[in-house]
This record gives sequence, C-alpha cells and structure tokens, in this order.
Amino acid sequence: LMSDWNPDSWKSKKAMQQPNYGSPEELGSVLKMLEAFPPLVFAGEARKLEQRLGEAALGNAFLLQGGDCAESFKEFNANNIRDTFRLLLQMAVVLMFGSQMPVVKVGRMAGQFAKPRSDDFEVVDGVKLPSYRGDNINGDTFNIQDREPDPQRMVRAYSQAAATLNLLRAFATGGYAAMQRVSQWNLDFTSHSEQGERYLELAHRIDEALGFMAACGLTVDHPIMNTTEFWTSHECLLLPFEQALTREDSTSGLWYDCSAHMLWIGERTRQLDGAHIEFLRGVANPLGLKVSDKMDPSELIEICEILNPTNKPGRLTIIVRMGAEKLRIKLPHLIRAVRQAGLIVTWVSDPMHGNTIKAPSGLKTRPFDAIMAELKAFFDVHEEEGSHPGGMHLEMTGQN
Repeated sequence: LMSDWNPDSWKSKKAMQQPNYGSPEELGSVLKMLEAFPPLVFAGEARKLEQRLGEAALGNAFLLQGGDCAESFKEFNANNIRDTFRLLLQMAVVLMFGSQMPVVKVGRMAGQFAKPRSDDFEVVDGVKLPSYRGDNINGDTFNIQDREPDPQRMVRAYSQAAATLNLLRAFATGGYAAMQRVSQWNLDFTSHSEQGERYLELAHRIDEALGFMAACGLTVDHPIMNTTEFWTSHECLLLPFEQALTREDSTSGLWYDCSAHMLWIGERTRQLDGAHIEFLRGVANPLGLKVSDKMDPSELIEICEILNPTNKPGRLTIIVRMGAEKLRIKLPHLIRAVRQAGLIVTWVSDPMHGNTIKAPSGLKTRPFDAIMAELKAFFDVHEEEGSHPGGMHLEMTGQN
C-alpha cells in the first residue's frame, strides 16, 4: 500500500500555505543540512505515544494536549517552557484524580512555529508584503527584510526545538515532575488565589491520596512517582522542513517524521488530494486531524481511510473545534459516521479555536464561559452517543 509513497511524493500534489523562497539554492542547502541533523524524537517514543492514544480511543485514558498558540524566537526562554510544562502537569494530576484514569500529556511545543494564513499578502498604507507565517518562515515586523521568507530560519527553529526538548526531557525524568511536587504546586495555587479556593478540597484529597500511596510503599523515590511521560506535537505545515526531518526507522522499516512525536493537520490543509495528506499518510507518527462544523461526515471517513488504512487504535486523533451550539448539532453525525464505518479514532475537544472574539484592542480573546460550554457540549454528546471523550487540546500559557 505504501509502495507509492516516499518522503517527497507530496511534491506531486498541491501544497497549500507554503512560503515562496527567493533562492531555491539556499533552500536546498539548508534542507541538506537539516537532513544530516540528528532526529529530535525517536521512532520508539512515537510508537509508545500511539499505544497511549489507543487507550484513550477505547476510553481507558485521557489526552491532555496544550501549549502556546505559536512559539516565537523572541519569547524563547527556560522560564516560559518550565511554566507551560508545570501547568500541564498540574492539570494532568487533577484530571487523573478526577477521572481515575491515566492522562497522556502532550505539549503543543518544541516545534509549533508555523501559522496558516487566510491571505498570502498583507497591505499596510499601500505597501504590499508577504504575510507573517511564523518565526520558522519569516519575521513579523512589517518591512521587506523581515517579511521575505528566509530558509535559515528553519535552522534556528530546529535549534530552538532541540533546546526546548532537552529541557522538557530533563524536567520529565529529572525529579522536577515528581508527583509530590506537583501536588504541592496545586496546594500553593489554592492558597494564593481566589479561583484556587474552589480547588482547595480537591488538592487536599489528592495530597491525602499521595500520603496513602507512600504508606503503601509507593514513595517519592519510586520511578512511577518521580518521573513522567511527556510528548511533543505541532501542526504539520511547513512540508520541506518536515520532510528533511523524516527518517527511516531501522527496527521497523517505517518512516517517522522525527520533528515531533505527534503531528496534526489543520483545517486549511486537509484537502483529500493535497500535499499535506499525501505526506502524512506515509509517516508512522500518531496524527491529529482538526475538524470544524464545515466537515462533511463522508469526507471525514475518506480522510480516516487514507491516513489510517489499517484502522490502528491511536494512529488518528480527531480534534473537534466548532463552538458549543454547532458542536451539539454537527458532532453526533460525525461520531455516527465513524462508528458505522467501523473506525477507531480518539475524539478530542479543542474548545479554543471555535470561540475566538477580537477585543477592541485587536487582540484575540476567548471568553472562559464559551470554552467551558464547548467542553461540556463535547462530553454531553459523547454520553448521548455512547462514544468516548478521549481528551482535550488547549491553547494556553503558563504565564498567568
């Protein structure tokens, strides 16, 4: 089935949302360099994540995926990474205690640079320049030097992703993620903030449970208590970069995109005959598919069959973003179609992207109530349909 796929077969298809690089020679030499760089993640790790997501598909685990909307070169520092990691861990412990299920922690980080745009160009005061597509492509300052896509930015993006991952790996296994510690952060949060007071009882119950576990012999120095599994993910958008980091796994002979453990495909690039679907169908990483209320049930089935022809649990996560009202109407049809086709997917709610409002200042904001309403709708629909709510995908920062 994969005999007609190779890492550059996507080039024969229409690739949406790609920058136009001025110098093909410079692009070529950067990609050659990236092809020689070490992989950022390893095939075995991606396989393990796929197993964990398979558990979530069957209702035995819950995915918590979160991080920045887009990473930037400017705001890159250890504290930002630590704060986001810490927040994900704090949320995971509460979810784990509340659901009595393992929580699969996936950061939207260490590679989440590129952004899809509605227009290729931006016009300000009669000046027309390429749109800002993310720091791995061009700069956001409105001048020709910054806006011209620069292949060298991919090298910087690789380095920043490597440094971010290095820190995350150290945090996850070096004792920073110890359960007692996370519980203490939750207790601190409840005592130092008004919102926190609502969680006071919960935080104390978790603390009590940890005391009980320690008494049973699961003490602080037990690996299960002081290390955690943590994976990375980003939107698969800039195909030349993703291809350069795609490697053949020596143990299985499968191809993996080693820029992240999990990759997802955006609403604007999921054309059935498009380059992004073509590229991702051939890499063995677990994949995500962003789905809005525009998605037709029969098209969803076609995409699932292209991306997951062997119907492997954990291979495909469907990330639903609709807004609460539309979700209650549209999601049941998608769930039924998937069930009728006999497909196994992990259903995940993204309550952020369907609820964006532009504030008078021009900043995008999301009313908390709308986010909660969409999450509630997501759980309600799954309960009505008898399917499993497998997780949530959040845009968030550890900054506030």
